[in-house]
Amino acid sequence: MPLWFFARTMRIQVQHSTQYVYDSPVFLEPHTFRLRPRDDGAQRLLSYRLDITPAPAGRSDCLDQDGNVAVEAWFDRKLTEWSVESEFEIETLRENPFDFVASAGMLALAPVYPESVAASLAPYMESAQPSAAVRQFAASAAAAAGGHTLEFLTVLNRRLFEGFGHEVRDTGPPHPPEVTLGLKAGTCRDLVVLFAAAARAVGIPTRFVSGYEAGAADQEEPVLHAWAEVYLQGGGWRGYDPSAGLAASSRHIAVAAAADPRLAAPITGTIRGSAHSEMRFALAMQLGA
Repeated sequence: MPLWFFARTMRIQVQHSTQYVYDSPVFLEPHTFRLRPRDDGAQRLLSYRLDITPAPAGRSDCLDQDGNVAVEAWFDRKLTEWSVESEFEIETLRENPFDFVASAGMLALAPVYPESVAASLAPYMESAQPSAAVRQFAASAAAAAGGHTLEFLTVLNRRLFEGFGHEVRDTGPPHPPEVTLGLKAGTCRDLVVLFAAAARAVGIPTRFVSGYEAGAADQEEPVLHAWAEVYLQGGGWRGYDPSAGLAASSRHIAVAAAADPRLAAPITGTIRGSAHSEMRFALAMQLGA
């Protein structure tokens, strides 16, 4: 399968609901919701609605630490169930994911960034020291790419797509990269974390992206998606989807991105109290020209 192809722009409508049910009343601590898609050069947000039921005591729209649009909500009562529903229509714009000219410093590994840019990118380079296995995995991809940055990203993306099993796990954090590498299988978020660890090991700033992919419209039980973005001077943040073996283009809808996957999660927060919980979700997507 090729790394990328020209994908036509399209309008996409999404309805996404999540319900939480508890077997005894709990108090919700403040929660953060990152469900509003980005509005940028790759996608244009046409309409958006977010409903929280029952209504929180207060809510505030803001930008989080990574520049994602977020809603901070707080509550004043105990609940046994509550739900969140987002609905939006978006127009995707990027047919060619390589519509840029990378600066000379981007051509070879490790890429060289201007000093002021490098300082801003530091959070996307910082991570736990990669294990020997991850370093070896990255070095093998770098050697196959001849030490060239764009070729490395192509090789890494393809190896994760072709050489790893692809799973679905509805809840829980992504596995550490060493676990996914050992299992040779993982969910989309597991593969992204491994992609990021390998890319950072050769000096490429990388972040985790949560969002939607147009292929979900054809799935019987569609789910959220995750992929990686790397920063390339001259092209900015560019997406790579190891679950598809493709560079992200007009079939991807980015919602939130962060160096740490936990900071790109659609909903984060804690409860006060002791209860067993159940999460139910539904996702519907319609594609248009």
